[in-house]
Amino acid sequence: MPRLQAKVEGKGNGVKTVIPNMVDIARALARPPTYPTKYFGCELGAQTQFDIKNERYIVNGSHDAAKLQDMLDGFIKKFVLCENCDNPETVIKVHNKNKNLTSSCKACGHHFQLDMRHRLSTYILRNPPEQNLNDAGKSLTKRKDRKGEKKGQAGGKDENNESINGNNGSGNGEDDDDDHEFETDVSEQAIKERMKELTMGVASLAVDNDSEKPENERLNLFFEFTKAKNAGPWDANLEKEIHAEAKRLEILNKAAMVLCELIFDAKMLAQIKANKRLLLRFTHGNNKAQKYLMGGIEKTIETHKDALLHKVALILKSFYDEDILEEEVILEWGKKASKKYVSKELSEQIHEKAEKFLTWLKEAEEESEDDEEVDIEYDSKAKISTIKEKQDEQSNGKSKESTPAKKDEDDEDDDDDDLDIDDI
Repeated sequence: MPRLQAKVEGKGNGVKTVIPNMVDIARALARPPTYPTKYFGCELGAQTQFDIKNERYIVNGSHDAAKLQDMLDGFIKKFVLCENCDNPETVIKVHNKNKNLTSSCKACGHHFQLDMRHRLSTYILRNPPEQNLNDAGKSLTKRKDRKGEKKGQAGGKDENNESINGNNGSGNGEDDDDDHEFETDVSEQAIKERMKELTMGVASLAVDNDSEKPENERLNLFFEFTKAKNAGPWDANLEKEIHAEAKRLEILNKAAMVLCELIFDAKMLAQIKANKRLLLRFTHGNNKAQKYLMGGIEKTIETHKDALLHKVALILKSFYDEDILEEEVILEWGKKASKKYVSKELSEQIHEKAEKFLTWLKEAEEESEDDEEVDIEYDSKAKISTIKEKQDEQSNGKSKESTPAKKDEDDEDDDDDDLDIDDI
């Protein structure tokens, strides 16, 4: 594969980067040149332009070749290399029915699914790579061309009709398409079915475009989707559906903040446990989602200030007890008031009300750290028992009264002999 070249053209708002050798790069990767160009646009958040006839592939903005080359490596890793053997000899297959992409490796035979979360996957679904006609049968265009050739060779209407009739006898008639065109079912039921298919097709196109919309629009789509589902208590299937929608719209981190507006009101303290499982789908092990959840909590307190402001400490403790918010996230939030979600004044009030809980959390953390630092040291003196010490004191007292040293040893021996085991 040749090294990527980049040429910056234009000035001001009209500046753009042309990739002169994109066709050569794409040929080496066995991918259409539009794919890596569109990948650059997705990664940079820039618009792309394709002039296929003149082989001009453009990314809006000024970008140097080294930066684009690094991004190209990311494209190769995600959409070219085999996940099993890292071989680039792979073929992408589009499954329109399931709305997914798979890749098969010619080297090791491994089949795997591509990452459907990336925006380029949506583009590939709508613009599948050129495939061999034999992979899915001959195309309609090809069949019409062959039909035209036969008409030309036949040189007359009668001969053409005879040729067609012969093919119909074998079950592969070329004229079947023309016959079916005039035999379309026009019954009411058939029309309804066709309208339903058309509506579903348009809906799927709209869904595919959602991931390319600005983040605010995607958050609003998620809000409306969840609001429509919020008719009754959550069940596991509904929670999975909501999580999948957030994943499709690529807003997993901020989804928890949106959920606060939908599932909490003035009775927030009692609603935390009821919505624990749904929130954990977004916040478990995800510190970013927990930080956005803190923002959602602040917004909820702002909306129901009279009912919730004096309960801030209890609310945070409930989130902590249910493992929805982790200790480090709460302590990090408690370091300073912010005007990111609510006014600075209200944020300071919320932090003030949370001070008792934050202090308790810090003290608990310090105690746990102290417990971890305790080291046990063993001293040889600790092996001496209390009974032995008392005996030593008694013997020392006797030694002071007795003059000869040997008498002390004899007395100790006598004490040992007089020791009755029943007295112990």
